[in-house]
Formats: sequence, C-alpha cells, structure tokens
Amino acid sequence: MKKSSFFITILVINLLGLSLNAQFKTIQLWPEGIPGSIAGGDYKEVSTVENGIITRWIKVTDPSLTVFLPAKEKATGTAVLICPGGGYGALAFNHEGNDIARWLNDNGIAGIILKYRLPSDLIMKDKSVGPLQDAQEAMRTIRRNAKVWNIDPSKIGVIGFSAGGHLASTLSTHFNERVYEVKDDISARPDFSILMYPVITMDASFTHMGSRKNLIGENPSEETVRHFSNELQITEKTPPAFLVHSADDKAVPIKNSMTYYEALSKLNIPSELHVFQKGGHGYGLAVNRETQSAWPDLCLRWLKASGF
Repeated sequence: MKKSSFFITILVINLLGLSLNAQFKTIQLWPEGIPGSIAGGDYKEVSTVENGIITRWIKVTDPSLTVFLPAKEKATGTAVLICPGGGYGALAFNHEGNDIARWLNDNGIAGIILKYRLPSDLIMKDKSVGPLQDAQEAMRTIRRNAKVWNIDPSKIGVIGFSAGGHLASTLSTHFNERVYEVKDDISARPDFSILMYPVITMDASFTHMGSRKNLIGENPSEETVRHFSNELQITEKTPPAFLVHSADDKAVPIKNSMTYYEALSKLNIPSELHVFQKGGHGYGLAVNRETQSAWPDLCLRWLKASGF
C-alpha cells in the first residue's frame, strides 16, 4: 500500500471511530500557501498511530481542520474549535481532540479540531505568531462555512487544553491582531472560550516553562513576555470563559486560570472557574476519574445558561 493511501485509510478508521452519526471532513487551512513560512528542508510532520487512531502529531507543517458535524436532528447550531495541548511541542490529538469532538457531537455541537503548527524557527519567520495565525484563520474558516455546515456564526467558541489553552486564550485576546494578510472582513473573535488546565501566562514565576521556551524562546524580551501573557491582554471585547483547573496540577500552576478569571471579573465579563481538589494535569474528559469528571456536564450547563 502506498504511504498516502495508508494514511487516508488510517484517517477514515480514525474518524469513523468517533461517531456513526457524525459527518466529517478534513480541509487544508491554507490551500493558497502558509503566511510567514520558510522551507524547512527535512522538517516533516509525524503522526503516532495506536489501534488505527492518530493519537499524536509533532512537527506539523500542513495545518488542517478536521470537521465533525453532529447529526442534523441533534444539531444546535453551536460549534467549537478544538486546540489540543502538548506544550507547543506536540498535539495530543486523541484525548484532547477526537474524544472532545465526539463529546460535542453527542450533544449537538460541531467539533472542529485544529491541527496547528508548532512553533519552529525552521519553518516560520516568526515562530511566536505561527499558532495564532492558524487559530485566527481556523475561526474565520468556520464562519465562512457556517451556512454550509449548519452553524450559527454567532455561536462559535474555542476550547483549548494546556498549551492549547494558551492558544485558545491568545485567540480570545489577540483576535484583532494583524498577524497575516486577511482576505476578507470575517471576524476571528470566538464567542466564548473553554480553557482546560490552560497555560495563560509567559511570566516565568508561574508559566509552563516548556511551552514558554517553545513559543517565545529561551531569552524573550520583557515586551514579548507581556504580549503573550494573556491575563494582561484582556479587554472589554474578550469573550466569556469557562475555566477548569485542578488544585494539584504540578505541570501548569492553578494561578494561570485564577489570574485570567480575575482579570475577566474586573471587566464584568461573565465567566466561571471550576477548581477541583484533585486531577493533576492532562485528563481530557476525565472519564471515570474523581470529582473532575463533572466538568463536561458543568460546561454544557454553562453553555446553555449563557445562550450558546
């Protein structure tokens, strides 16, 4: 079997495994060329496949959207852009991607997984904005296709996990930042954000240092640190947020979520922060875990109460 055919087969198996009722497609994010890209030589993206399912990506060079649409009879019109975590060095594509899309579809919500480029000087003129370029264009792509995908363009949110939470909060606070030449006036602003044990800050005292190093380098300027510390970038236009963190998270300190929530509260932006006593880090839907297993239901209740 040819290599390309093999990966198409794997992808089909992967997608069919999510939901028999889901409609899916995968589309290139930048069919006309990636902005700010440079030739990477031998730099090639790599996927990890387990039991016929792509569970992890590294060295992403071809960003894409994998679009999972719920059955028409269940569709609510709401959609969520999914940003898996992985410290800006990998993408946890299964438990923070595929599983999340399935959960959203089961509840009538479109789940759209973003395979975003991971920061690298080898393929980007400015690695600090590469992921944000992908996230902005992903949000605009969803809105451009809203009618075809049966999505309400005013009910499109973003969910991010760990470093994917940093990207989701960056999109929520830097959606108007001009990081590439936009071909239309479609907004990149999420209508809401769901931030799961997120990296929020680049402040060395409570960031996740691996994510910081990968995104902005070993010796960033104070201006760069502040620019990508999203608790400092919140304005009245920042969307409402639902945040989840565990008190015993040793990878990403809970202060990340707390400072973001506090900054939202100061501007009276309606949001919720749920702190669980245990859970650690990286638990996705937390199926059959301790009290953190409650977060998916709490999130659905928040979305409904917020009109999304």
